[in-house]
Parts: sequence; structure tokens; C-alpha cells
Amino acid sequence: MISVTLLGAGNVATHMFKAFSEAKGVEVKQWYNRTYSSISSYKNEVDIIDDLKQLKNADLYIIAVSDDCISSLSEALPFKNRLVAHTSGSVNIHDLDKKNNRAVFYPLQTFSKNTVLNFSEVPICIEVLEKENLKLLKSIAKALDCKTYKVNTEQRQTLHLAAVYINNFTNQLYRIAHEISDAQHLNFDILKPLILETAKKVQTISPYMAQTGPAKRNDKKTIKRHLKQIDNKEHKAIYELLTNSIKKTHGVPFSKSNPSKN
Repeated sequence: MISVTLLGAGNVATHMFKAFSEAKGVEVKQWYNRTYSSISSYKNEVDIIDDLKQLKNADLYIIAVSDDCISSLSEALPFKNRLVAHTSGSVNIHDLDKKNNRAVFYPLQTFSKNTVLNFSEVPICIEVLEKENLKLLKSIAKALDCKTYKVNTEQRQTLHLAAVYINNFTNQLYRIAHEISDAQHLNFDILKPLILETAKKVQTISPYMAQTGPAKRNDKKTIKRHLKQIDNKEHKAIYELLTNSIKKTHGVPFSKSNPSKN
């Protein structure tokens, strides 16, 4: 049985605890958070602590806190020569205190505490400094039924950047679309099948091949009409920026069709 200790009580840590609780061959030995009340509801399921001095020996300590706190928390750990991993997509592995064996166990997914998630569908990006630790981390991911990818810091940070475009920026576009539809008293649910189909397409064809719409087909009249419909200057700037980006990607001429000139 592989023993794991969780450090932190955010979205990632909460989903990890739930996933580990259902996994075979892995046990959460302790769950630490500096604010006891944040995880007190789990006290009947796992040993909850709010004092680092109470940490017991475990095979792996997973730091799942905000990026800015990873370094200081790893430095505060009251032991040496144990395996410590953080879960961040952007923090360098060397930001972990070198008194312990350092690794990264990065689940590439968006996490919200109150959203149900099938953790087995989450890819785990693993980075290690000592090769002997790779097997253990892969075993833990296997217990979660997750696919693993061995990456270095630069590759992981690149994946995180790409993920921001895919998730955070796309979600902001959803929010803008929600605002636009609400302004005309339209139910956002009407657009949800389109959201699902758009995501479904790129499972089988490239985003380049999946692209459709007025910018790709150089539909000047539709683009001009859309821009007249948009009152919010920020939304209009985003529309123009993305329209021009699509045109450039697909070789559409800008000379007479640049939205900002219509």
C-alpha cells in the first residue's frame, strides 16, 4: 500500500482526496491544511492536521496549494530526504526545497470543488529529478487509472500556457456570449449543444480543420453586422482580434475585409 499525505485544501487537493479514497493500493495517510476548519468535514475519513510537526512518515507528500505558497510550504516541512511533489503546471520543480527529493505530479484539468469529475480521465504530467521516483509516481497515477506523461519543466509550463488558452480564455468567451444572450433575454442553454459539439470535433480532427464561421469564409457583411451589434468596446476589440487571427491562420486577405476598417 502506497501512503500519500496531502498538503492544502483547495480544488485540486479536494478532488485528489476523493480520487485517492476510491483507489486501490493507495491510502491518504494525513491531510494537512493550516486552517483546520477547511477540511474538518473529512475528519471521520482521514487524519486531519493543521500543524506540520504532526506529519507522519509517508511515501509521498503532495503539495496542492496556490503557486505562490509552494516554495515556502516545502521549506517549512520538518523533515528531509522524503519525496515531495507539487501539483502546479507553471512552478519550477527547483522551487521545492532541495532538502527533500523533488517531483511534480501535475493533473492537467480544471478543478472546481462542487463539480463532479471523473479523475480517471485526467492526464497526469510527471517530472522527477531522481529517476528512481518515477516508478512510484506512475504507480500512484495507475491506481487512479490515469494516463501519465513524463515531461520536463519547460514542457509542463508550455502545456499550462496552452491550457490557459483552451480553458480560461475559452471560458471567458463563454461568459461574454452569456452576457450577449442575456441582454436579449435569450436562454444560454440554447448555445450549450454548440459548446459540446465544438469540443467534440477536436477529439477527431485538428482545430485548424474544425474552424468554421464568417472570418474563415471572409463573410464581410456578417462581420460588419456583428460589429454593429456589439456595444461593449472590449467585446468588440476581442471580436476584431480573433477575427483577424482566424483570417491570418486561414490565409484570408486583410486588404478590404479588416473588421476595424468596416
